[in-house]
Amino acid sequence: MNRKAIYSLFLLVFLNACSSDKDKPAKADDPTYTLIFIDKTRSVNVDKDFVARKYQRAITDIIEQNIHRKGDKLDVYFIHENTSKARALNVSVRAEMEDVSAASPTDREAAETEFDLMLTREKAQIRQRVLQQLMTQNSSSSNQETDIWASLPVIAKANESGATVKVYYLSDMIESVRGRPGESTTRRDFQKTPPKDNAQAEEWAKADAEQLKRYTIGSPDITMILPFEPNASVKENNPAVTQYWQTLFAELGAGTVEEE
Repeated sequence: MNRKAIYSLFLLVFLNACSSDKDKPAKADDPTYTLIFIDKTRSVNVDKDFVARKYQRAITDIIEQNIHRKGDKLDVYFIHENTSKARALNVSVRAEMEDVSAASPTDREAAETEFDLMLTREKAQIRQRVLQQLMTQNSSSSNQETDIWASLPVIAKANESGATVKVYYLSDMIESVRGRPGESTTRRDFQKTPPKDNAQAEEWAKADAEQLKRYTIGSPDITMILPFEPNASVKENNPAVTQYWQTLFAELGAGTVEEE
């Protein structure tokens, strides 16, 4: 091998060694950090059959999709006037698969069966606890405002964990916060002044993203699970409001933003 070929090979090995971990895709066994934000304001009524069924089914699916191994976490926050301080549930998965790398096929199968049973039992317990939070009523004055922006520092904190972050909003996404005296930040009140169309929604979202980029949320997958029935009117289920959030989350770096 000539000197030029040796140099090229050395350079290739060196560059590969210097590649940063952050450029590598997340491993399949990375823990998952699931955040569920449940709207506890007057505009979302979980006592309605349609809403209750939809949200109960969503919670079952969320747990099934994201709870797989020891280290997976799930937090539930309530959306209301004080969202960032409204953590209602915090659980971490304890079920652990023992090392079976040197085990016989029979012992490996027995260990896998035991792990599956423990995980199934733990997921059932987590589901029950989340459903209890879903049905909890909020009769305090905090139900007067809907501060969804306040979920962003919560997501940013989860991003610091290094886990794969999945975010779910069980909400109508009607941001409704009145400005506080002396507050320099412009707030949105979609109850009084919703965006009139998608163009205005995108304009507002991009402007708001500039003041919200201080929250490093990473690139979480975000799902908005709306409480509206298929025959809901435009006034009730305003597509421009959904467009606002899709644009805002995308501007802040979200991986995917979906609506259900």
